[in-house]
Amino acid sequence: MPLIAEFDGIKVLMYYRDHDPPHFHVEYGEEEALLRIADMQVIAGQLPARVLRQVVGWAQPRQAALALNWVKCRSHAVPDRL
Repeated sequence: MPLIAEFDGIKVLMYYRDHDPPHFHVEYGEEEALLRIADMQVIAGQLPARVLRQVVGWAQPRQAALALNWVKCRSHAVPDRL
């Protein structure tokens, strides 16, 4: 699973050839969540509220880049680090 970004103990990852809808994985300690790229909503798992706000604040200005990385991962290409 490629690491897309890492900051403040938060890891942002994507799986190769993952299922729809387009999303990214977030790991923070023992917590994990999947966020849909289109609207930054949690579709599985959970994160502490502070961490979720931080991740959404990081992801919103990178939404287009995350969507492009999703396409790359679906075709098993190496995604960009953001």
